[in-house]
Amino acid sequence: MLLLLLLLWGVKGVEGGDDALKGYTLSVKTKIVVQEGLCVLIPCKFSYPKEKWTDSDPIHGYWFWDGGKKELDSPVATNNPQRLVLKETQGRFSLLGHPGRNDCSLDIKETRKEDVGSYFFRLERGQAKFNYLRNKMTLHVTAFTETPRIIIPKTLEAGRPSNLTCSAPWACGSPTFSWTGASVSVLSTNTTGSSVLTVIPQPWDHDTNLTCQVTLPGSGVTTRMTIRLNVLYAPRNLTVTVYQGANTECITLQNGSFLQVSEGQSLGLLCSTESNPPATLNWTWNNRNLSSKLSKPGILELFLVDLKHEVIYTCQAQNALGSQHISLRLYPLRSTTSSGMTVGAFVGAGTTTLLFLFCCIVLLAVRYYRRRPARPAVEAPDSNALKGSVSQNALAEPQADSSSEPPPPTAKAAPSSTEEEVHYASISFHEMKPRSPQGSQDITEYSEIKSHK
Repeated sequence: MLLLLLLLWGVKGVEGGDDALKGYTLSVKTKIVVQEGLCVLIPCKFSYPKEKWTDSDPIHGYWFWDGGKKELDSPVATNNPQRLVLKETQGRFSLLGHPGRNDCSLDIKETRKEDVGSYFFRLERGQAKFNYLRNKMTLHVTAFTETPRIIIPKTLEAGRPSNLTCSAPWACGSPTFSWTGASVSVLSTNTTGSSVLTVIPQPWDHDTNLTCQVTLPGSGVTTRMTIRLNVLYAPRNLTVTVYQGANTECITLQNGSFLQVSEGQSLGLLCSTESNPPATLNWTWNNRNLSSKLSKPGILELFLVDLKHEVIYTCQAQNALGSQHISLRLYPLRSTTSSGMTVGAFVGAGTTTLLFLFCCIVLLAVRYYRRRPARPAVEAPDSNALKGSVSQNALAEPQADSSSEPPPPTAKAAPSSTEEEVHYASISFHEMKPRSPQGSQDITEYSEIKSHK
């Protein structure tokens, strides 16, 4: 009796129960929990008595879904090539263990929610046929919670190739890997359970997302992991912004710019750049360091600008990967009034110049026309004088008077280069007949005028 109790205690929880006394035993974990889409290997061992079979008889093992007809329904897995398995489990459930070695281990790949249920093992060899129904294996499928892992180098430097690895060690079979992100420009290389992506990061890739997505075959379950890239790069896009008073619009300057500021005015120069790690900003005045005069990094404030500020200001940005600088020249103006007077003087000078050129053009035109030869002109005698002369000569004949002084010789003046050439004319009068005393008619007299050059 004591021996029987010991035997019953030894087979407690093992398939067969009372049948174990006959030599049929099975050891399997009764509850299996697996996430959807993953694989699971369920270890299993069994034994059976040496009766109703010979060594030449093949041994076949079967796993059945509990609730079906053992002899008629198809198993979910078997090593018997003559027996068809369920279509829903074909290729996913397999009897991995060798029944000839008393191994009934079951392998399940790409588990699905439809696989939930209880299963039992069946043995067939010769005339021996036995179903191990006492301790069935129950499968529980839960939601998928695994995520891939992305392995990146310690540093990502702009312009240098780097390899990033996405791994899914929990995946079975051949999962599909895909990468998404702004920096993905090179094809990835997939291996079993992992994918390697080669990237050449750029400054604009800094602080952007990179995602690795894994899709499990069969179940179609998808999971992903996203990281934010930290790309190191030298200073770039260095600019200087000018602030002139609280209500003045800001001006952004580039390298080599000129800036005019009225004397007595205050302004601020803000130097900014893009870099990672952050760059150190420093101002110099004609190569003289102004770091001690900066109220904040990169901000140079000039109060009451005067003529001594007419120098070159340079801002330099520097970090471990490089540096960049920008220079500008400041031109102070004396004052607002002097600036207006200067503008007025320029306008007055321009007007005077235009008037002077106009006068020169007029003088040149006059000079040109004076130099042209004038046409001969005939001076018409005055009619009253002519009539007087004629009437006087008609009363007395002209006589030679020796006592009278001869007329002075006519002097010719030397023609000036700027005066017109002088022309002379002589008038000859013909002898007139005496008038009739009475009743005579007026007779028209004529004179001849000859022009001499």
